[in-house]
Amino acid sequence: MSAPASPIWHPFTQHGLEEPVPLVTHAEGALLHTAEGRTVIDAISSWWVTTHGHCHPRIMAAVAAQAQRLDQLIFAGWTHEPAEAVAAGLTAIMPPELTRVFFSDSGSTSVEVALKMALGYWHARGEPRHRIVVMEHSYHGDTIGAMSVGARGVFNRPYEPLLFDVGRIPFPAAGAEQDTLDALEALCRGGDAAALIVEPLVLGAGGMLVYGPETLRAMREICASHGVLFIADEVMTAWGRTGTLLACEQAGIVPDILCLSKGLTGGALPLAVTMATEPIFAAHWSTDRARMFFHSSSYTANPVACAAAAANLAIWREEPVRTGIEDLSRRQAAWLEKLGRFCHFDNPRALGTIAALDVRSRGEGGYLDDLAPRLMAFFRERDVLLRPLGNTVYVMPPYCITDDQLDDVWNAIGEAVISF
Repeated sequence: MSAPASPIWHPFTQHGLEEPVPLVTHAEGALLHTAEGRTVIDAISSWWVTTHGHCHPRIMAAVAAQAQRLDQLIFAGWTHEPAEAVAAGLTAIMPPELTRVFFSDSGSTSVEVALKMALGYWHARGEPRHRIVVMEHSYHGDTIGAMSVGARGVFNRPYEPLLFDVGRIPFPAAGAEQDTLDALEALCRGGDAAALIVEPLVLGAGGMLVYGPETLRAMREICASHGVLFIADEVMTAWGRTGTLLACEQAGIVPDILCLSKGLTGGALPLAVTMATEPIFAAHWSTDRARMFFHSSSYTANPVACAAAAANLAIWREEPVRTGIEDLSRRQAAWLEKLGRFCHFDNPRALGTIAALDVRSRGEGGYLDDLAPRLMAFFRERDVLLRPLGNTVYVMPPYCITDDQLDDVWNAIGEAVISF
């Protein structure tokens, strides 16, 4: 299944291990097709981005049409119809308090934008708040600011001199939620906390760690009581992954700043937005050019990517997406219950369309557990794309996955659980 020798340096890949790199030629729905003629079930939505399925006809048609009209435009002081359609669609579907839409091009960048917005807000107000509060085991991306607010470890140890200090609260594990809230209260009470950034309800790269909406709501209330801005990184959790459009919905809260990417275009093209409440925007509004928000990239609000996002929003408005999410959530939970009869794994958990379990390992655990590459190879041979996080196996498929395809995925997991 290996591609020919290539000069490509792949992300999160140790090339010294000489593991196979399959060459995918085309895709449709939940299926990937390789150059060797194999059909692979994409059980992780190609890194959590593909929602409605690969090459969704409605999104592909929008991309093709836009590519013939306007391919790229400077977005500093200029605009175009696809971006206006996306902004209008987002403000219509998201909480009404989030009135402003700032475009960028990836989840990491949307986080960088959120951090700069938060710090700029306090700077404009003349208040010396500069500390960002984060949650243990979190992951917010691989750019410098995003790494700074994520977990420290093997991912970013070489870059430690570049990372800024943050305040940390423990993950609210079952039974220890109050410890998290007490730690947050203490940091917020210190007076220099500018913002708390969290992945609502589930920490993705941290091991699909799940916590309850009551804790999320309590964290929001603590921040509000101290005037600390609340940043929700919903890059992974939005667009139905947790069972609702936003994970924050389940806690009945609205953040001050919201990060969105991945499913924003249905997974078809890279695009991100950072949405903010009116006070965040107002703090930067001025006749003084020195107070403008200094952030951009060359491809901010690329018209072709925006066309994909506009099509995705139309799908959410006009098609039974939520019904499909509810159905997939039930199927995932049923499979976890079925596998629960085995004693070879721990901590089965599900939230919306996300399901995960921990395979018992003789290793040290964590992302670099030796079990992960062996599991990945096992699934690859069974034509299933799963990428375990250490000894944590998770399933996060496109919403269009069929019953038979999902059965094949979970049967492969069941076989792996017994084999390993």
